[in-house]
Amino acid sequence: MHNVIDRMIAKQAELRAKKDDEGFTLIELLVVVVIIGVLVAIAVPVYLNYRQGAADKSAQSDVRGAISAIEQYYTSNGNAYPAGTLSSITSGSGTSAVTDTKVDLKVGTTVVGTITVSDKTQLTYVYITADGSYVLCATNAGGSGKVYVYKSVNGGSVKTASGVTVAQTACTGA
Repeated sequence: MHNVIDRMIAKQAELRAKKDDEGFTLIELLVVVVIIGVLVAIAVPVYLNYRQGAADKSAQSDVRGAISAIEQYYTSNGNAYPAGTLSSITSGSGTSAVTDTKVDLKVGTTVVGTITVSDKTQLTYVYITADGSYVLCATNAGGSGKVYVYKSVNGGSVKTASGVTVAQTACTGA
């Protein structure tokens, strides 16, 4: 009889040992969830900042590309810049007068330059008749709201305009 009882006790001890190794405790699971939550809380803002920075850089790059296209037009058109205003050239989502990813600059029927616009970028070209120069402005809807401005009369690099009134003044050539 002792033999049977000893076997039953051994069997119960064996079952308890197996049961203890079957899973995680609630505390262990909560710790893992908290760690994942902290990592996500750190990673998401960093990712969004990278996206904004990339959108800003695409707007800045579009201004540089437009400068090349307009200067190419200038040399092909007897040293004259395109007259008028190309306003609200927008690629991707958004409402504008012209929605396209590429705008051809033509002398007659010959394409002498192409302005390429990135997704969600708004690019504005203004010809200033007073001094025969031009102003280019670009901003990206997915970016931080910075406006990138190039004034041909000053030359040099693409500048950043901050603030709505400063950007509006820069884009009108005033």
